[in-house]
Amino acid sequence: MIKVLIKRKVPTDKGKQILPLFKKMRSLAMEQPGYISGETLRNYNDPEEYLVISVWNSAQDWQNWLESRERQQVQDEIDELLGGRTEYSVYHHGL
Repeated sequence: MIKVLIKRKVPTDKGKQILPLFKKMRSLAMEQPGYISGETLRNYNDPEEYLVISVWNSAQDWQNWLESRERQQVQDEIDELLGGRTEYSVYHHGL
C-alpha cells in the first residue's frame, strides 16, 4: 500500500473555480483499480496551500492513474487555472 501526497497552491481568488475540478478528480480516482481512499486538506496557516492524500493498493495502480488520459485532462484544467506546478510525493509504509 502507498500514500500519495499532492500539493497545490491555489490563489484565494481561484478557490471557487478549483473546487469542482478537485471533486471531479476525486470522483474519477474513486473508479480506478487500486484506489482505496483520499482526503483534501487546506493548510491552516497558509490557506492557499492544499494537500491531497490518496491511498492506493500499489505504486503501479497510482502510476496507471497518473498516466491515464482522463486524469491528465482534468490535471491540464487545474494547471491552466492555477498557472503553477503540482507537486507529487509517493510514500510507502516501512523503514
